[in-house]
Amino acid sequence: MSASKPDSMTPDERRAGMSLAAIFALRMLGLFLILPVFAVHAKGIPGGDDLTLVGLAIGAYGLTQAFLQIAYGAASDRFGRKPVIVFGLLLFLVGSVVAALADGIYMIIVGRVLQGAGAISAAVTALAADLTRDQHRTKVMAMIGSSIGLVFALSMVAAPLLYQAVGMDGIFWLTAALALGAIGVILWAVPAAPPVPRANAGSFLGVLRDGQLMRLNFGVFALHLIQTTMWVMVPAALVAGGGLALADHWKVYLPAVLVSFVVMVPAVIIAERHDRLKQVFNAAVLLLAVVQFGLYLVGDALIPLALLLTLFFVAFNILEATQPSWISRIAPPASKGTALGVYNTLQSVGLFLGGVVGGWLGQQYGAGAVSLACGVLALLWLALAATMNPPPLRAAPAATRG
Repeated sequence: MSASKPDSMTPDERRAGMSLAAIFALRMLGLFLILPVFAVHAKGIPGGDDLTLVGLAIGAYGLTQAFLQIAYGAASDRFGRKPVIVFGLLLFLVGSVVAALADGIYMIIVGRVLQGAGAISAAVTALAADLTRDQHRTKVMAMIGSSIGLVFALSMVAAPLLYQAVGMDGIFWLTAALALGAIGVILWAVPAAPPVPRANAGSFLGVLRDGQLMRLNFGVFALHLIQTTMWVMVPAALVAGGGLALADHWKVYLPAVLVSFVVMVPAVIIAERHDRLKQVFNAAVLLLAVVQFGLYLVGDALIPLALLLTLFFVAFNILEATQPSWISRIAPPASKGTALGVYNTLQSVGLFLGGVVGGWLGQQYGAGAVSLACGVLALLWLALAATMNPPPLRAAPAATRG
């Protein structure tokens, strides 16, 4: 009997992983597309000269997500995963339309808040857990995490070109269309979900008391705070340092993205197949800190800035692929949905605070203070990650059959 056969993913597991990753990708692409262009675009709209409001517009969706992730996860336990996910995507679509029709910074903030009200991440990851066996859940979580890194990288390249072609309102209309596409995927591509056993609900306080889980939760908070904060400042630095028009920013982002994926793929393979997850993870956190202090030192000098952005994409993509994998391996089975809800809540808090804090720091103290603060945060994360226990080794395939 082949040892590899029991360890193979079933067609339904592959379909579940690919389709749920696609839902994440379609939704997150819509959220990320404004990052590389909005800070420059905002200067031409009413209220857009206030960098704090610009940062709020960039990060506002994270605030409503932070409040609603656990509620959506709980609702998906009661009413089923798919209906809750469709409801959230419809709210996301409405927010995109509001932002597309907005004529000033305040209505764009309202639209972004409504986008965030479609806080489906915990429900989607819980559905992924429902549809996969334990020995394949890591692969599916890594698929989802990689999809977020991929669309973030894609948005950095595509957004300047889209902005030139269709403007900011066109980007928001495209975001609404992507939400419709995601609804189609959940209804017709994702396999039917099994009934959720309510009796196995995990302890919320138990998750909060778990030091290993909370270190990972701090990590996802820090990563997304840093990510959002950077894009309050980076587009303006590319304009000032290299004289690059917004439509030409893809010339920096595209090589950075391509190089980052060349590095990220083997790094994730080493982490997963050779049980080096902690080593690869910590190296990526260290690289993230190095990038932030590097940005503080180089300012808006174009070539160093482009090199540092490449290193940032390497670190970000590795961390986006490995963090969900790690948390899915250590969360107690009875508390997996609760653990994912807390994880996604802190991710959303990071997205919100990144925009607000980045905008405020930039307004008060300049771009250097933003990079310095992010560097210190990354070092704090590294200190916490270094004290974590390595995740458990993958279960042997034979152990999955009684």
